[in-house]
Amino acid sequence: MLFLVLSILCSVTVGIIFKFSRNYKTNVPQIISWNYVVALLLCYISFQPNLKEIDATAPWHIYIALGVLLPAVFLFLALSIKQMGIAKTDAAQRLSLFIPLLAAWLLFGEAFSPLKIIAFCIALVALLLILSKKEENTNNKWIYPATVLVGFGIIDILFKQISLFTSLPYTSSLFVIFCLALLLMTIVLIYEVLFKKGQFNKVNFIFGALVGVFNFGNILFYLKAHKAFSENPSTVFAAMNMGVIILGSFAGIFLFKEKLSIKNYLGLVLALIAIVLIVVTQIYI
Repeated sequence: MLFLVLSILCSVTVGIIFKFSRNYKTNVPQIISWNYVVALLLCYISFQPNLKEIDATAPWHIYIALGVLLPAVFLFLALSIKQMGIAKTDAAQRLSLFIPLLAAWLLFGEAFSPLKIIAFCIALVALLLILSKKEENTNNKWIYPATVLVGFGIIDILFKQISLFTSLPYTSSLFVIFCLALLLMTIVLIYEVLFKKGQFNKVNFIFGALVGVFNFGNILFYLKAHKAFSENPSTVFAAMNMGVIILGSFAGIFLFKEKLSIKNYLGLVLALIAIVLIVVTQIYI
């Protein structure tokens, strides 16, 4: 249970760091880049991946797709936290679990029980309520959390595809994906320096290193939690998603005074109900 709690804390802390970073003159692409530098170092130290196992037969098309999507969605995650707050962004990220389930239904012909269909309907209503703002507030940047939801959902599908390649260690694949993500962000930074006269700032390194530590911690403890609960992975699945939504909401409300409407609170409650229903269908149906 300790690993699960630590994974939840690390996940929410990433959002808190991004939220704090906006109080300084930070550059989000630089933060994301340093994040991958630190995450790569920690990944190599902790897992000691054998890169000789990664050859031409590896799923490079999935590696490249994830190498592009991860930093891109991370960028939208930072923008969503800035524009919509931690509570709504974390909820949108966790509701992304319905994307791979929907893909299983529409693309792979998986049978859906009535309870699972009800869970999807509740999740849709929850999302609409979570992303809603008062009509007089025109600064409703719903596109950011919506992109986070879809982006993380696609990423989850791709990671599940990688897990099917049992001949390759998952951690080795993760290391390669981090390398590709860092390569992409390096190209972005070179463009900024050459054409937009961007400058490196140590504050970006500090925030990027912090994000990298907690981003890697989230992955490490999540994997350890699944190992500890190997006979009941749905426990990890449910606790992680609900824990992040609850803790993320508390962080937004109490640390950053984010204002949520009654609709938003109702949406958060419905999101938790939808996740519980999905877990129930995975276990019993």
